[in-house]
Amino acid sequence: MVHVLAVLAAAVLFGTTGTSQALGPDGTTPLSIGVMRMVIGGTGLAVIAFSLAARHARRRPSAATRPRLTLQPLSLMVLTGACLALYQPLFFLGTARNGVAVGTVVALGSAPILAGLLEWALTRRTPTPTWMAATALATLGVVLLGFGGEAGDGSGTDPLGLLGSVGAGASFAVIANAQRRLLDAGWDPFTVVGAMGASSAAICAFALPFVDLAWLGTGSGVAMALWLGLGTISIAYVLFTWGLSGLTAATAATLTLGEPLTASVLGIVVLGERLSALAVVGLVVLAAGLALLAWGSRVPRDPAPYAVEA
Repeated sequence: MVHVLAVLAAAVLFGTTGTSQALGPDGTTPLSIGVMRMVIGGTGLAVIAFSLAARHARRRPSAATRPRLTLQPLSLMVLTGACLALYQPLFFLGTARNGVAVGTVVALGSAPILAGLLEWALTRRTPTPTWMAATALATLGVVLLGFGGEAGDGSGTDPLGLLGSVGAGASFAVIANAQRRLLDAGWDPFTVVGAMGASSAAICAFALPFVDLAWLGTGSGVAMALWLGLGTISIAYVLFTWGLSGLTAATAATLTLGEPLTASVLGIVVLGERLSALAVVGLVVLAAGLALLAWGSRVPRDPAPYAVEA
């Protein structure tokens, strides 16, 4: 039960990301928010995760085989950090242009589907009929969202914002596959997420001189940056990683649906977003696809790696 609560709490924390951005100060950009979020959150995640990984190492039997840090695992760890850094501005671009509800759901809905497609391309493992049906439903949901948009807006969903959300999902698909390879090779989960946090923080630190961070001079700007970094990255990822250690793939996949649900509820209730009827249908169809995907993950070694949002 504790592991369930940990993953659910992480999903809720992840789901507050878009609303936190929307409630932030004026003058922000998707790039500046993403960079600051990862410098703070990635650093905090690395400190906490590496500390927990060290504790695991001390408790491990001396005879246990530890994987060696060769060029391949190091490259995969850096790749996850680079993709997490790229995820940030793409995700915030999607929510800024299409609203928190639509932007978040498209990003999260496309991620497991794209992750499964990427793994199929890399391993040639034949997808299950359940996975293909879930993919078809989720794709249809995204298309309906694309033609829908907010109520009273005949222009539909903004194409650039939609592209940003799907791009965020694609970057996470790479993260999921790279992390799975590292875990299959015997790496400690906290070492894997710690390396992702450290490398993403380092990459984003190089971008700091090139982004406008004037909004950090306001109290609301500092509060937003700290929450997005520590709350939705450092604490959320640690809770999620620890919770996964005691759950089946099916349970974890189902619990992660709490993230788009949280984002959608906050977007509608807190921010007053109103979706068109077609967009609502798209959300329902996409949710059905994700639910089917979660149900299908009951089988071992599901072709769609578990989601760890950014």
